[in-house]
Amino acid sequence: MDEREFDDFYNASYSRITGQVYAMIGNRDEAEECVQEAFVRAWAHRRKLERAEYPEAWVRTTAYRLAVSRWRRTTRGRRPADRALGAATEAAPPSETHVALVTALRQLPEAQRQALVLHHLADLPVHQVAREVGVPEGTIKARLSRGRAALAALLSDDSNGGLQEGASHV
Repeated sequence: MDEREFDDFYNASYSRITGQVYAMIGNRDEAEECVQEAFVRAWAHRRKLERAEYPEAWVRTTAYRLAVSRWRRTTRGRRPADRALGAATEAAPPSETHVALVTALRQLPEAQRQALVLHHLADLPVHQVAREVGVPEGTIKARLSRGRAALAALLSDDSNGGLQEGASHV
């Protein structure tokens, strides 16, 4: 993979992967940092990435693992306090629907959240989600079913006193 091909790969997939990792971990800045680091690692391993069947999955998995590693370091208190201080970044505010979805996703067990994000936001088929996560397809189907049910309940609770989308109020 030469520099131009890698740039094309980066431009085509950066936003999508960032959105997916954000949905999995619930922190946009952290997701952006992890995806950027994953692309740095992808560049360093571009020969292996070139042979990978799904290079985007490789970057997404690397970014997710980086996020988990950072979370573990943070919870153990090993991360320097001044690292959290930095220049504020300007980003367009997310929509209310987006915030509600991410909030609801954060309340789900990690395995269900990961399955839902990979299948519905990353548009991966069940067999590919199973391969990426390392579990049987039946397990992914169960996680998707349970996750969708839990997500539906959480989102219906969040929407202004139980109002469903499209319902009117007086």
